[in-house]
Amino acid sequence: MSTTEQRVAVVTGAARGIGAATAVRLAAEGRAVAVIDLDEAACKDTVEKITAAGGRAIAVGCDVSDEAQVEAAVARIADELGAPTILVNNAGVLRDNLLFKMSVSDWDTVMNVHLRGAFLMSRACQKHMVDAGFGRIVNLSSSSALGNRGQVNYSAAKAGMQGFTKTLAKELGKFGVTANAVAPGFIATDMTAATAERVGMGFEDFKAAAATQIPVQRVGEPDDIANAVAFFTGEAAGFVSGQVLYVAGGPLD
Repeated sequence: MSTTEQRVAVVTGAARGIGAATAVRLAAEGRAVAVIDLDEAACKDTVEKITAAGGRAIAVGCDVSDEAQVEAAVARIADELGAPTILVNNAGVLRDNLLFKMSVSDWDTVMNVHLRGAFLMSRACQKHMVDAGFGRIVNLSSSSALGNRGQVNYSAAKAGMQGFTKTLAKELGKFGVTANAVAPGFIATDMTAATAERVGMGFEDFKAAAATQIPVQRVGEPDDIANAVAFFTGEAAGFVSGQVLYVAGGPLD
């Protein structure tokens, strides 16, 4: 593929929050973007924002934990936009609870969306990357990978994303494919709003309390993560692979 051709990016969980911001940012970088979420209709706003700015984007409904749906989605993207050579595995869910209260379903749901989803999407897209001799995979981890009370499932999944990333980097590097992870700290999204509700706090108070524990004295925004993803997916990042970048407003203890 000539570098003058438009790269095709796939962003999962892109109907809102970090995924939506990332899809919009990659479109601004000149990428054609497949906006994936469980509900295709929910992707409408993200797609319209991209197309209104002159970009190319399509909405794709897909359960990333379902093998057949993933294969069909990637085939459709290749047909409608072109071979996908940039993949951002952002899709995620929360099923928070303390270990003794956590159900098997809570554990399996989180593992399936985060880890199985990233595996299936990466496996389906890497074929196109290898053929093109170019690929960028960015996996969303989290500061919770270091451990977080009430999130034994989410923490384990996000730690797993880091090992997954480093292994992809080793396996796919010789084909021109890099793999990196971005690990957000506190980002103001629907997901963190749900956490605030779970612990019985108003979201504004929750954010203000979190900001006091962050060296830069503010919580993150989805664009902060999109900026990091944009770097890892760029042409100039070809010698950066297997890395985990914590985007958390300061060092984590």
